[in-house]
Amino acid sequence: MKHRGRHRRRRRGRALRAALAGTALALTAAATMISASQATNAADPGALKPLTASAETTPLRLTEHDVPRDALDRLSDAMGRPVGVGDVLADPDGSLRDAEDCTADDRRPLPVEPAATRAYCWPGADTDGWRPGAVTTSGDADDDGRWGEHRVILSGWSQAGTTAEGGLARVAFVDAGDPDRLGYTWVLLTVPVDEGRGYRGLGSAVSGMVWYQDKLLVTAGRGEAGALYVYDVDRVQRATVDGPSVGRVPGGWSAGGARYVLPAVASYRANGAGAPLPGGISLDRSTAPDSLVAHEATPADGDGPTRLWRYDFSADPARAGLLDTDPVAHAHAVAAYETELTDVRSVLSYRSGWYLGRVTGTPDERGTLWRQDTDGARPTRCGADETHRCWSGRATSLSYWQETGELWSQSGRMLFALPLASVDRSLD
Repeated sequence: MKHRGRHRRRRRGRALRAALAGTALALTAAATMISASQATNAADPGALKPLTASAETTPLRLTEHDVPRDALDRLSDAMGRPVGVGDVLADPDGSLRDAEDCTADDRRPLPVEPAATRAYCWPGADTDGWRPGAVTTSGDADDDGRWGEHRVILSGWSQAGTTAEGGLARVAFVDAGDPDRLGYTWVLLTVPVDEGRGYRGLGSAVSGMVWYQDKLLVTAGRGEAGALYVYDVDRVQRATVDGPSVGRVPGGWSAGGARYVLPAVASYRANGAGAPLPGGISLDRSTAPDSLVAHEATPADGDGPTRLWRYDFSADPARAGLLDTDPVAHAHAVAAYETELTDVRSVLSYRSGWYLGRVTGTPDERGTLWRQDTDGARPTRCGADETHRCWSGRATSLSYWQETGELWSQSGRMLFALPLASVDRSLD
């Protein structure tokens, strides 16, 4: 049986490579036909500019706001004992399909160069009306790449058209232990209200997400006043009523169709003048201590520059997964930069380089991926072609799984990975 399983995985691996290669060839051909006015020699953004003046770094300061422990306990007393990640994974809602079983339209958002080496698509019936967002993994949560015995991917989604007045955000907990079968379970992101007597949905797109130790940090946009919300993955609650409502309902608790609820335990907010809205975020394990990096969310018609910055995580065991703060609960940026790149949609910092995914047209067009530092900038390029537009235009997240060397992202209905080393090799 072990031999047959190994051969089946080999056949599936060959089929996956063939499917992705076919898609990459087709998209490469399309990329070479992009008009010169759109293409290639995008302006060189040059080197990152360090921001060091107090007037430049003070607006990046965050204030930590905890949800009172009494409110969280009141909610769990009413809903029942919280469950952990393993319980959620053991109760799946569905499974993803391997790339070779996905449609050509599903595979269209995949990057051309460097090409994905692993890719899966979400079922349309379970994601229609929802917009994909950020990705993080158990490779962020723990440096051994596992949460307990599990390999896990968290995939954020928000209802299309989510605004301050409505819309929901949810996270798929994906069991990635078997690469041939990725099951997932939906968990609704919520915020406790009325001192823990209820909760509301998080009304924001999930543009950034980092799972670090037992905390999940999620960026929330204008609808949530630009907050960074904090969730405890050991505080997942079970919904008891299946329905479209959110919160306490006759007969129990409802989660907008999901069977699990994750209530926020804290938030961070920037209150000063000139404070940027956070866009994408990611974890950097190459710093000491580990740090959270972010890029500024800018309007599509903005002309730059775009700010990038980082915060240290706390080394205090009593503050596992939280940012390092001063005695008055302020988290200060420990490094900040400006980039001339506009339309930045994803960020990753590793060692001395900042990897920035950029939209170069409409979301249906291909984007660019740059590596920038204080010495200069280089884009990935489409093989021998002159165009740099070979990344996914829709990708809004970059997450580095250090244990495997893989870079994970999500675009359209595709969840995909590729070696970070292949990005470095394809830099122009």
